[in-house]
Amino acid sequence: MDLVTALARARSAEVPGPDTPAGPRVPAWPGPGLALPPAGRGRLDLDRLLRLSLAAADPTGRFRPAPSAGALHPVDAVLVVGEDCSLPPGRYGYDPLTHRAHPLSHRAHRPVPTPSGTPSPGAPPTAPPAPHARPPAVPSGVTVELTVTPRRTEAHYGHRAGPLLLLDTGHAAAALTLAALALGAVPPRPRLDGAEETPQATVHLPPPSAESATTDPAAPTPAELLARRSAPPPLTGTPDPGALRAVLATAQAAGAGHLRWCVAVGDPAPALLDSAPDGTLRRLAAGDARPALAVWAAGQRWLADAGAVLLAHGCPSGADASRIRRDHLHAGYAVGRAQLTAARHGLATRPVGSWQRADLGAALGGAPEQNWIVHGLALSLAPGSGRASGRGPSGGAEKRTT
Repeated sequence: MDLVTALARARSAEVPGPDTPAGPRVPAWPGPGLALPPAGRGRLDLDRLLRLSLAAADPTGRFRPAPSAGALHPVDAVLVVGEDCSLPPGRYGYDPLTHRAHPLSHRAHRPVPTPSGTPSPGAPPTAPPAPHARPPAVPSGVTVELTVTPRRTEAHYGHRAGPLLLLDTGHAAAALTLAALALGAVPPRPRLDGAEETPQATVHLPPPSAESATTDPAAPTPAELLARRSAPPPLTGTPDPGALRAVLATAQAAGAGHLRWCVAVGDPAPALLDSAPDGTLRRLAAGDARPALAVWAAGQRWLADAGAVLLAHGCPSGADASRIRRDHLHAGYAVGRAQLTAARHGLATRPVGSWQRADLGAALGGAPEQNWIVHGLALSLAPGSGRASGRGPSGGAEKRTT
């Protein structure tokens, strides 16, 4: 089924059938896996990078720094390793359960040449391949190719899996980006343009440089990343205006203008809010949208009482496959980045990715099928945070949940 048809079906009221076997949690990578060695000076530390982003924290593989619909984790990672990494150059399949890299090839690429035309300094000499089989140049550092095994998500979500696979991929890209920032690495370059069907996304992480040695005070800490977990319902308590502004700002910046963002809040002043040009909150619509969101989000009734719900909307019904991929990848990436901001403001969070008949634009009086809800993030006061606002920010689930 093509992606355009799959998304239309996922947005419909059709209910998935019974669960099916999900299959293995990781691909059957060839050969024995290699332990990730410590990184020497000037080399990218793949061990720490992957522990902070994709590695499982338990033998079942459910608990990882990157969230996933139903904790099914369909995203797989291939490491395209260049120079200046803690592994030799080559392609490796990453196993998040064992935290090992399985060689798929060695020297399957050539170093990027310097302006003089010679290989990068420190690169060992290699015999040039035949012209007709010359491999592509690969930059130093690592490029993580993110693909998916649809069966893992389809096993529970059935025909609703398509958009969830893309959202999960965006979350994995965000986790890699945050891990690189936590390690003080050069800011990574995620590719989320949706131009390719596979890999759905890539994240290039350069090796350390003199410029990256300075610690960014806004960068996450490793402890923050390892502590991230989706909070179980209920999620109650309206966040204060400052926290909502910060979460909205993070999502908008990470979404790179491909989606619109707003947040639904309840008492004492129920409304749908977005960001004004000066960054303050403004009322997009009056009234409590959360009961409608609970219906649209696969019948997850707890959403009607959530403290707030961040929403990404856009991706019209006429979108082609490339735009569908782009919008959903950016939604997952932006929500992944927003989760860290929320945690720093004392908020508990839970991503919500499954939406049916969620035509937010039409509900607000706009043209139908132009502004669908693409992704959501439930927000609430974390236990013991004590950050409740006294004046408000305005100035039992259905089986298949996310």
